[in-house]
Amino acid sequence: MIGSIDEVVVDCADPAALAGFWAQVLGGEPVGRDDAWWYVVPPGWTQLSFQKVPEPKAVKNRLHLDVRVDDLARATEQAEALGARRVGTVQITGGGAFQVLLDPEGNEWCVVRPSG
Repeated sequence: MIGSIDEVVVDCADPAALAGFWAQVLGGEPVGRDDAWWYVVPPGWTQLSFQKVPEPKAVKNRLHLDVRVDDLARATEQAEALGARRVGTVQITGGGAFQVLLDPEGNEWCVVRPSG
């Protein structure tokens, strides 16, 4: 083993706004180190940080968060009320169901309801 995860960092245009959005989705409080670096420490998870970068998001994420929920429809509606956007329809797989969403800056993430 080389090491352990210290934090997950998201490049973005508005770190304060994204930290606030994700704090509402996952819990925790948004904390600003400065205008270019904000983070949230969700209960039971690692630090999720937001780093200001000059370039806009251009392509699909190569890494995304799956957020486990009990009620997919309700979680999707709550996320949309916070500023998320729905992509397509609910997908059903052998492992459960999920809905792809975009955060306020267009980063893909999913609410998931595993089967069983």
